[in-house]
Amino acid sequence: MSHVFPRHCNTTLPTAIAGDGCFLIDQDGKRYFDGSGGAAVSCLGHSNARVRDAVKAQVDQMAFAHTSFFTSDPAEQLADLLIEHAPGDLDRVYFVSGGSEAVESAIKLARQFHLENGEPARKHLIARRQSYHGNTIGALSAGGNAWRRQQFAPLLVEMSHIAPCYEYAERPEDESPEDYGLRTANELEAEILRLGPETVMAFIAEPVVGATLGAVPAVPGYLRRIREICDQYGVLLILDEVMCGMGRTGHLYACEADGIAPDILTIAKGLGAGYQPIGAMLCTSQIYNTIAQGTGFFQHGHTYIGHPVAAAAGLAVVQEILENDLIPQVTARGTYLQQQLEARLGQHPHVGDIRGRGLFRGVELVADRGSKTPFDPKYGVAAKVKKAAFAEGLICYPMPGARDGRVGDHILLAPPFIASEAELSGLVDMLATAIDKVLAEL
Repeated sequence: MSHVFPRHCNTTLPTAIAGDGCFLIDQDGKRYFDGSGGAAVSCLGHSNARVRDAVKAQVDQMAFAHTSFFTSDPAEQLADLLIEHAPGDLDRVYFVSGGSEAVESAIKLARQFHLENGEPARKHLIARRQSYHGNTIGALSAGGNAWRRQQFAPLLVEMSHIAPCYEYAERPEDESPEDYGLRTANELEAEILRLGPETVMAFIAEPVVGATLGAVPAVPGYLRRIREICDQYGVLLILDEVMCGMGRTGHLYACEADGIAPDILTIAKGLGAGYQPIGAMLCTSQIYNTIAQGTGFFQHGHTYIGHPVAAAAGLAVVQEILENDLIPQVTARGTYLQQQLEARLGQHPHVGDIRGRGLFRGVELVADRGSKTPFDPKYGVAAKVKKAAFAEGLICYPMPGARDGRVGDHILLAPPFIASEAELSGLVDMLATAIDKVLAEL
C-alpha cells in the first residue's frame, strides 16, 4: 500500500523509472512519448547531459545557501542571461520554486510598488475568464477557470475577470479578427473605469493561454491595445508566461511575438525543464528602483528562492536552448506539427479547431463541427482521450471546460524542443487513434 497522496485517489499509476530523450519508461519497460512535456515542462526531454552535469556539479560544490544571507553564482549568472534576452525594460529577476509562486510574487510586487509609489488606493487586480495562473490562493483568485475555483470560492480574494481573447469560440463570423481583438481588449478599459482608475493596480494575462483553453494565442493587435490601456491608466501589465514562455512558442519570451513588453513577467516550467523546480518573476527597473529607493525591502519570500542547484539547472537549460538554436527549431517543428495535425484531423467531424504557436498546440473537440457545439460533459471526453492516448504510449494533456469551465474539451500538446519530425508524426498517429477509439464508444 502506498502512503503517497496522489492527485487522484482511486487510480493506480505506473512507476516511471527512466527517461530517454522524448520518452519516459515505466517499470515494465513500456515507452511513452512525452507529447505534452508533462505540463509544458520537459522542453529538453528527459536525458539532457548538460543539465544533469550542471546539477551534479552544483550539488558537489554547494547545495544550499539561504538568500537572507548569501547570493550565489548560478543565480547571478542566470539572472544576467535572462535579462540579456528580455524584452522592454525588464531588468531584475526574483527567483522562486514554480509558477504559482511566481504569480504570487507578481501580485504582491504590484501592490507594494503602488504603495511605495504614493498610490495606496490601487488594490484591484483584473484578469480574464478561462485563465489559469496557479493553485495557491492568490494565483487561483487571479485565475478565471470556474471548475478550478468552485470549491475554494469562499477562500478566494475578490478579483475582476473580463473576457478572454478566444477567437474560435467567441468571435462572430461578421467581425474581423482585428475588430474582435480591439473590442475584447476594450473590456479592460471599461472594467478599469467601473472600478475607478485610481484603484486598479494591475492586469494579468497569458500571451498564449495554456491549460484552460488549449494553446490559444491572442489575435493580432489585442495585446498592443492592452498595453496602451495599461499605460493610459497607470496600471501594471503582468504577463504570465509560466507555460508558454522559455522558447515554447518560438520566442524565448512569448510576448515578443506580439511586439510588446510587460512591467512584470512570470516564468517557470520550461525554465527548469523538469530537472529542478524553479520559476522566476521579472520586473522593470522602474518597479525595482521604486522599492529600492523606498523601503528597500520586498515584503515577500520563501525558503527556497534562488536555490543554487535549481539556478544551476535553469542556467544550463537556457544556455542549451540558446546555444543550440533550439528556438528556430521550435518554430520549424511547430509548423510541421501543425501541418501533420491538420492533415490527419483537419477534416475530422469532431475536431473544431487546431491552433497554437511553436511547439504549443491545441486541438478542440466538438460534438458538431459546423455549429462548434461542444460535447456534453457527461461523456467525459477529455479524460477518456487522455486514458486512451496513454494506452497507445502517448502522454498528452486533455482538459475539459474550455468554453466556460464546465463544457468544452481540448487537448494540449507541448512536446520537447528536441523532438524529431518522425517522433511528431508518431504523436499525431497515436493521438488520432486515441480520439477515434474514444468517439467510437460514445
